[in-house]
Amino acid sequence: MHTPGDYLERARTENDSAVLQRLAQCQYPFVWQALATNPSTPPSTLLELSNAHDSAWNDNRLLRLLAEHPNADHSVLRAVLDAVAAKLAEGERPYAAVLALAGRTELTAAEVQQLGTLRGASARLRSRLAQLPNRT
Repeated sequence: MHTPGDYLERARTENDSAVLQRLAQCQYPFVWQALATNPSTPPSTLLELSNAHDSAWNDNRLLRLLAEHPNADHSVLRAVLDAVAAKLAEGERPYAAVLALAGRTELTAAEVQQLGTLRGASARLRSRLAQLPNRT
């Protein structure tokens, strides 16, 4: 691969899990986000991406995309939940990722609702979390 555009195109269209794993090592946050939207990206790569950091905006978008990914299993979603919790505790606002997590049945309502107790949670977010159905 020669240009950032080449990395992006591969991240969007590739279906080989080994190649996708290598692309997760890339330095470009737009490539990480493309991997997080590629339905072929395996859970192991998604889990690795949950630790990627660039900027607040890019990190929050990546966490939302990971929370929405159809291959995100419980371990990926727990890693995203932990990353979101850390961001909320720091005063950041990854609200879209929180709401995406709230829609996942792999996590219990209690796991997601605890995010509303953290420093960065707004009253509106706490209200939305309180409306979650009680699932186990």
